[in-house]
Order: sequence, then C-alpha cells, then structure tokens
Amino acid sequence: MNISLVTSLFVTFALMSLIAIGGANALLPELQRQIVDVHGWMTAEAFINTYTVAQVAPGPNVLIISLIGWKVGGFWGMVAATLGITVPPALMTFAVGRTLAAFAQHPLVKILREALVPMAIGLVIASGLIMARTADHHWLLVLITLGSAAFIALTPKNPLYALSVGAVLAIAATRLGLM
Repeated sequence: MNISLVTSLFVTFALMSLIAIGGANALLPELQRQIVDVHGWMTAEAFINTYTVAQVAPGPNVLIISLIGWKVGGFWGMVAATLGITVPPALMTFAVGRTLAAFAQHPLVKILREALVPMAIGLVIASGLIMARTADHHWLLVLITLGSAAFIALTPKNPLYALSVGAVLAIAATRLGLM
C-alpha cells in the first residue's frame, strides 16, 4: 500500500466533496480536471470509460469515485476515495441540518435554499458539457449526444430509450465503417 497515494486520494476527494452540490455528477468537470490534468492518475479516455462503467452499474452515482480509487490505488485507494467523498459531507450535513432546523424561518436561510437550486443545475449542465466534449470525438457521436439530450429534455419518456437508440446507432455506424 502506497500511503502517499492513498492519502492524496483521500484529501483530493475530501476537498471535492465540499463542492459536490447536486451530487457526484455535478463534480464531473472538477473530477476530470483533478484526476486527468492535475494528478495524472488517468487519461481522459480512461476517465470516460470509468465513468461509463459507473453509470451502467447499479448503485449510486458516487460509484465513480470508488472505481477511480480502485483503479488508481487498489483496495485501499478505493477505501480512501470513498471515505473522502462521503465522510466530510456527512459531517457537514449533520451540522448544517441542526443549524438550519434552529434557524429555519430566518430570511437568509430561505435565500440560501433558493440559491442552491440554480447552482446545482448549473454544475450538472457543466458536467454534461465536459463529458460530451471529451467523449464526442466524431460527428456522429455529437449527433447522438444532441439527439439524446433533446429527447430527454423534450419528452417525458424514459431516458433508456435514448440510451438504446444511441447504442444501436453507434454499433451500426461502426459496423458500416462510418466511425
């Protein structure tokens, strides 16, 4: 076990956990920057592949953190990354929850609650744009991404339809030599 690497994983994810408003997906731009650019623990392609596996696997979105920890530092890397991303916000949630309960009717608390919603939405949209920019290296993939986004935004249907159609299109394009 490389103590320095395990410690670095814990600290990196603990710091990122403090800006994870909107969940793990809202962290994707910073997560990719830290993992790929700052620390060089993975290539951009390996990061996208890890993200894809985490999204396909059942479980919470934070699974990507555990997978990154596993790929970078083995079992102890996974433990450090998972604890780093979960423990600080759990402690903060407990403390903030108690404080907000005591001051629930204060006008500043109401303003804060209203301000966090658009911030979370912006972080999630930025995550989608970062992931699309990294993954869409062919014009057909850009079209699949745009079509899927439009389908999800404009219809009440299950997003699995878009996922299925996108997968079939990508496989067909590969078989036909278009990609």
